[in-house]
Amino acid sequence: EVQLVESGGGLVHAGGSLRLSCATSGFPFDDYAIGWFRQAPGKEREGLSCISTTDGSTYYADSVKGRFTISRDNAKNTLYLQMNSLKPDDTAVYYCMKYSGSYVSWTENLDRDFGSWGHGTQVTVSS
Repeated sequence: EVQLVESGGGLVHAGGSLRLSCATSGFPFDDYAIGWFRQAPGKEREGLSCISTTDGSTYYADSVKGRFTISRDNAKNTLYLQMNSLKPDDTAVYYCMKYSGSYVSWTENLDRDFGSWGHGTQVTVSS
């Protein structure tokens, strides 16, 4: 059974930082591109970042480029998202997603809904 469990969310002041983790199981982690998306109440799903399988190539949405850093530890089957310089607009539920297509195709449309994801972790940024 594919499982993705996000953690690390919380309440932080604007300008602060959080590090999200996504522990995975049930699939060969290093065979899949994996990434993060978020969804705020009343807003569309927003793809944030993805990372390729073995060479570690990364891709970011413009809204988080330069502030967020994605990384993966294939030995631990875990994905991370370091979030710095957080803004109130970053408030949302954050999800990690195992992508069912190629990394390159995912970078062509980061908002694509094509894979498996967890229950999410809430991030709230106060002004």
